[in-house]
Amino acid sequence: MPRIACLHTAESNAAVFDAALRELDLPGVELKHDVRPGLLAEAERSGGLPPELKARTEEALHALCNGADAVLLTCSTLGPVAETAARTGSCPILRVDAALAAEAVRDGGRVVVLCSAETTIVPTRLLFEDAAQRTGATITMRLVPGAWDAFRAGEAKRYHSLIAQAAEAASHGGATRVALAQASMAGAARLAAIEPPALSSPEAGLRAALEALRG
Repeated sequence: MPRIACLHTAESNAAVFDAALRELDLPGVELKHDVRPGLLAEAERSGGLPPELKARTEEALHALCNGADAVLLTCSTLGPVAETAARTGSCPILRVDAALAAEAVRDGGRVVVLCSAETTIVPTRLLFEDAAQRTGATITMRLVPGAWDAFRAGEAKRYHSLIAQAAEAASHGGATRVALAQASMAGAARLAAIEPPALSSPEAGLRAALEALRG
């Protein structure tokens, strides 16, 4: 039975990934969750990823390889650390939004990437722009006003509603694909009445982890 460990910085993301696993209909896969909200809190305080924070995040990712076949870093703000940790990890270590970026830019076109937390804009933009170089897609980053405040207040319905409205505005404004950058945003994909549907990272990341194991 494949075992995938997830490093989260929000407790609610554990349920998000459990739901994504059910959607993929993969009963033989076991998920393990490790929640470290302090990592994101430090990134927000410092406005980035200082060396000490990178080192602690990398240590946590390596530790999760013990007892797991693959590890997913589900926090987009900390995402770049997964790339460094993967070089010396004892199992595959992936950032969950890498698969999202690849899927979003696959057919080129104009991709609008929505973020709710300001700290995730820079690492997400770099990730998506790098992926877009292979397909010629253009990337536009947008921060959803008020969304992160709603998330921090525990107002999940309002959080997802604001994101869904932003996704619809992006689609109506000419986006050929809308991507929801953070795993916590996944619930908004079902609310947004757009075609093609908004993309979210949990299912894409889980598929990527299983592909890494097969490889």
